[in-house]
Amino acid sequence: MTEPGAGEPRIRVVLADDQALVRTGFRLILDSEPGIEVVDAVSDGAAAVAAVHEHRPDVVLMDVQMPVLDGLAATRQIACPATRVIILTTFERDEYIFEALRSGASGFLLKNSPPEDLIAAVRLIAAGEALLAPSVTRRIIERFAAISSRPPPEPAKELRFLTEREVEVLCLLASGKSNAELASALFVGEATVKTHVSRVLTKLNLRDRVQAVVFAYESGLVTPGSSAVRLTGDHPPA
Repeated sequence: MTEPGAGEPRIRVVLADDQALVRTGFRLILDSEPGIEVVDAVSDGAAAVAAVHEHRPDVVLMDVQMPVLDGLAATRQIACPATRVIILTTFERDEYIFEALRSGASGFLLKNSPPEDLIAAVRLIAAGEALLAPSVTRRIIERFAAISSRPPPEPAKELRFLTEREVEVLCLLASGKSNAELASALFVGEATVKTHVSRVLTKLNLRDRVQAVVFAYESGLVTPGSSAVRLTGDHPPA
């Protein structure tokens, strides 16, 4: 891997973990990697939120269990749309992944992952991708939505900003389809699919495709085991 060229932006990272050894180790790994810079390392969730407001990083590596404010609550408080969060944990459990995604995280990484996975995760998230395939996200959300005792939500008002085609794209995203599968289903090219997905994310103020899957279920657009559209009021044509 080569050094970034002159003027090429670096990936700026904030570390948030209450274990000094973890912070130190992760910082050494990331700072030694060309194109990545750790701009701050903090020990609790409140400090992580403050660090994001101060530094506007590209990526936050956020521990789940921290004092003052836990990692999930801190993730919910991060208001900077350009900052994306990777949740760190020692537990590989669906309920942690589910809550992390609901809180606004774009990825999920085990602390015992090898250094190359950590570096790859930071680069992937900074590039606008996600650490969970949408199909995996859909499985997790469907599981927890199905066992939830809450009544189905009313469709979110934000859906009215989408065209019919964009609603269709969002439903297909929620089913876990890739860009190639979306293109095949819609009889368009992948470049057109990317444009539709980008517009959906922009209109709904979502960070990535995984968050679009979460939104589709949380908003009531789709329900477990179904991709049926549930809209109220007038809807603009495609």
